[in-house]
Amino acid sequence: MGMHALPADFYARWLREHCLPPLARDGTGTPPERWLQQIWRHQRLRRGELRGLDGRPVRVLHPGFWNRGPGPDFQRAVIQFGDEPPVSGDVEIDVGVGGWRGHGHDRNSRYAQVVLHVVWASPARDLQPPVLPLAPFLEAPLAELAPWLESDAVPELPVQTLGQCCAPLASLPAGRLGELLQQAAQVRLERKAGEFARRARQAGWEAALWEGLFTALGYRHNTWPMRRLAEVLGESKRLGPDEPMHWEARLLGLGGLLPPQLPAGEGAPHVRQLWEIWWRERDAWAADLLPATLWQLGALRPANHPQRRLALAARWLADGTMPDNLVRWLETANPDRFVEALANLLTPAPEATAIWNWHWTLRSPRLPKQQPLLGLPRLTDLAQNVVLPWLHARANAGGNVALLSEITRRHFAWPAGEDNAVLKLARARLFGATRPRLPRTAAAQQGLLQITRDFCERADALCNGCRFPELVRVVRAETPHATAPG
Repeated sequence: MGMHALPADFYARWLREHCLPPLARDGTGTPPERWLQQIWRHQRLRRGELRGLDGRPVRVLHPGFWNRGPGPDFQRAVIQFGDEPPVSGDVEIDVGVGGWRGHGHDRNSRYAQVVLHVVWASPARDLQPPVLPLAPFLEAPLAELAPWLESDAVPELPVQTLGQCCAPLASLPAGRLGELLQQAAQVRLERKAGEFARRARQAGWEAALWEGLFTALGYRHNTWPMRRLAEVLGESKRLGPDEPMHWEARLLGLGGLLPPQLPAGEGAPHVRQLWEIWWRERDAWAADLLPATLWQLGALRPANHPQRRLALAARWLADGTMPDNLVRWLETANPDRFVEALANLLTPAPEATAIWNWHWTLRSPRLPKQQPLLGLPRLTDLAQNVVLPWLHARANAGGNVALLSEITRRHFAWPAGEDNAVLKLARARLFGATRPRLPRTAAAQQGLLQITRDFCERADALCNGCRFPELVRVVRAETPHATAPG
C-alpha cells in the first residue's frame, strides 16, 4: 500500500500549534531580550522613522556586530543622531531602561563605549546614554514577526553534532523525508516573501528588491554596508538608467571604496575614469557617504570583495529595468531553461565588464584567466534568497495564483547549490551516519536549513526541549508499512 500524502500545511501547522509561545500567538506583552536582540540585529524596523526618547531622529548606518560574550550586545555600530556627524560605538539591548543601572552597566568599563541603549518601551526621558525604544517602530506587528523571531533570527547551529532526531529520522522512508523537506522549504520561501512584502509596504517593490539584491551581494561579512547603499539609492529616488561607469563610480564613491591613489598597472586608467565621474557627483551625495570602516575586508574570498560586487550591481542598475526583467523572466522563460535564462539576465557580457574580467579588485594583479562577475553558486543564492521570494511576494499581493504556482515550481526544480559548512553540520546533526539520499535540489537544502532554524537552534546542544523528534514520530506513525530510507 502506498503512502498517502501529508497534509499540505502539516509542517507549518505543527510549528504554530506546538512550538510558538503564547506571546507569539497574540503579539501582546513584553518580548524577551533575545527577541529584541534579533530585531535590532536584522533591523526589522521602520528605519526611516526611528526617533530616540530625547526626540532626535536616529539613523542606523550599521547596527554593529553581535557580541556573544561579555560586554555590550553589539559592538562597532555606526549611529547618527539628528544632523550630528555619525558616531561609532557599542549598542546595549535591554527590555527596559532600568536594565542599564540594574545590570550595573553604568559602573562597568566594558560599557564605556555604548552610544545607544535600545529597549522595548519606556516613558523615561533624557537618559544617558541615548535611549531608543523599539516598540513604536517595528516593521510589522509583533505577532507577525514572532514565527521568524522563534526560528529564523539566529543563524548559528549548536556545536553538538548528533541530535536526538537521528534515530526517528533513520526509520523514516525517503519519500516521507522528502515531503518534510519540501514543506519546510515552502515555509522558508513564504517567510522570505513575507519579509519582502513588509519592506515593500514601507519603501515600494523596487526599493525592496534592490535592498535584497545588495544585501545578498554582501554575503556574510558586508551585508549591512551593502544594504545601506541600497537604502541611500532608494531614498534619493535616483534608481534610473545611466552609464555603467557612472553607476560604478557612484557606488564605489558612496561606499568609500575608491582607491585614494591610482594603482600601479592596468587598473590605473579605470580608476582615473571613476574619479573623474565621482568628483562631479560627490558633493550631491555628501550627506550619505559611508565610512570606509564599515567594510570587513579581512578573511574575505577575493571573488566576494565589495568592489567587485558593486561593479556587478552597477551593471544591473545601468539598465534601469531590473524589476520588469525579473517579472518577464518568470512569465516567459522556457520552463526547462529557466536557470540559464536567469543567468543570462543577471550576468553582464564580458565586453561590458572591462577590468573586472581579469581582476578581483581595482588593485589586484591580473588573473591567469577571465572570471565572470557572477558564478552559478551565487546565482543560486540570489534566486533562492531574493528573486523567487520577491516575485512570490508580488504575485501573492496581486492574488496571481498562476504565477505563484510557477514560482513554486521553479523553487523546487532549481538544482542544488554549493555545499557549505552549515549544511554539512546540519546533515551530521540530523542524520548522523545514515545519510539518506536527499533530493539534489536547492529546495531540499533550503528545507534542511529551515528545520535547523525551527528546531535545532531553539534547543541546546543536548536537544533539550526540541520538538522535532516528536514531529518525526507523528509522521512515522502516519506512514503505513514504513521502511527505513535506503
